[in-house]
Amino acid sequence: MMTVPCAYRVARQGDWQTADDSLTLDYQARFLRRRKLTTDGGQDIRVDLPETTSLDAGDALILDDGRTIAIRAAPETLLRVRGENLSRLAWHIGNRHTPCQIADDHLLIAHDHVLAGMLAGLGAQVDHVTAPFTPEGGAYGHGRAMGHDHAH
Repeated sequence: MMTVPCAYRVARQGDWQTADDSLTLDYQARFLRRRKLTTDGGQDIRVDLPETTSLDAGDALILDDGRTIAIRAAPETLLRVRGENLSRLAWHIGNRHTPCQIADDHLLIAHDHVLAGMLAGLGAQVDHVTAPFTPEGGAYGHGRAMGHDHAH
């Protein structure tokens, strides 16, 4: 009987050198704690992290047998947002707690027809694109903001 290798820890981008295989995951799938996955090379692995973790493209899972599995961001359906006042558009996206990838001349967000309409109403040019999604991490730590509220 063959044992399925297990990942118990994450190495962040820059903290590892070479990968033995890779996992290509969309934004939602890169938020995990325990799961069985199949690598891009066809190897079944288990993930059993101590806590729910947001993985970024360039991070790696370290398997109990010493191998390293690189994390890649899968292409997904997104909205590319452009406009004259990009910082204002970014504020409206952030005000809705929507993950956003920021570039010099555009913003990328997950496809959402309600947000697309709102942004168009604010004067934005909104296009559908397919690309890897790597939004900004939370301001108070690595990855996604969890348990965020406005209560003080």
